[in-house]
Amino acid sequence: MSGRVLPKEQRIVPSRQINIVLRQAETAAAPVGEPEPPASGRKLPQEGPLSAVFKELQSMIGLENVKELVHEIYALLRVSHYRAEAGLQSNSHVYHMIFKGNPGTGKTTVARLMGKMFHAMGVLSKGHFIEVERADLVGEYIGHTAQKTRDLIKKAMGGVLFIDEAYSLARGGDKDFGKESIDALVKGMEDKKNDFVLILAGYSDEMEQFLATNPGLPSRFPIQVDFADYSIDQLLQIAELMAKEREYVWQPQALAALKQHLAEEKTALWRAFSNARYVRNLLEKAIRHQAVRLLNVYAVAPSKLELMSIRAEDLKWGR
Repeated sequence: MSGRVLPKEQRIVPSRQINIVLRQAETAAAPVGEPEPPASGRKLPQEGPLSAVFKELQSMIGLENVKELVHEIYALLRVSHYRAEAGLQSNSHVYHMIFKGNPGTGKTTVARLMGKMFHAMGVLSKGHFIEVERADLVGEYIGHTAQKTRDLIKKAMGGVLFIDEAYSLARGGDKDFGKESIDALVKGMEDKKNDFVLILAGYSDEMEQFLATNPGLPSRFPIQVDFADYSIDQLLQIAELMAKEREYVWQPQALAALKQHLAEEKTALWRAFSNARYVRNLLEKAIRHQAVRLLNVYAVAPSKLELMSIRAEDLKWGR
């Protein structure tokens, strides 16, 4: 998988770090009658808190490289538990990550799932998820930024600290307070590397430039993942899934019109295209237009089928 690097730094830690909750999560998955691995070859938990995490991940369209990575981490933690139980050396790994990709490609959702998985397997004590951006980290005067950043790291202890558009911290140059936040983050990552997971996300090119601003940054993020843009067919699958979750159905002509529009927009917008987020906004807009159409057409309550149907005339681009 492109961009995935396993950490080199390891040290011996007590086995209790990973084994207590793991026993509870995997009790039902053991010995007799264990299900066959899925077609992908990934052997996944079938019951317990971990199964919900993997079901949600597997339900996401595409992201095969991301799913493979999450399975690798799960397998690593499970085997580390087995090694500890057998009296073998159990190594601690650093799980700070970089997520690179355009908006709407699932970065935030996957980061949340990582927190849940690490908590279920005993790596993180809480598994909570804190999402921040530059404004939450950078202060207004010297010393303020470092304190704000340290406070957020403290708040994230036992969970995941997720910084979207993290490259914005380095955009102001050496005199910008963003550099102060980066320095505080680097120190926190080193001092508390086994107490929380830091995930930085943003556009691929900008994240590469961000990592180049500090020679020590790349080695502190041993896991770097590329979130590719969705294909048109995947976006249509996402559109149908989103509609189904809301108990709506795309009629064939509407789906055909949506497909043509997505192809045009994806080509025209390129980097500004927000993938699944764009599809969600289109669907919500279509639902509003459908409601207006139904009120204008029907004097009484429409049929259940009509209440569920998104038609081509409900798709109005530009507003």
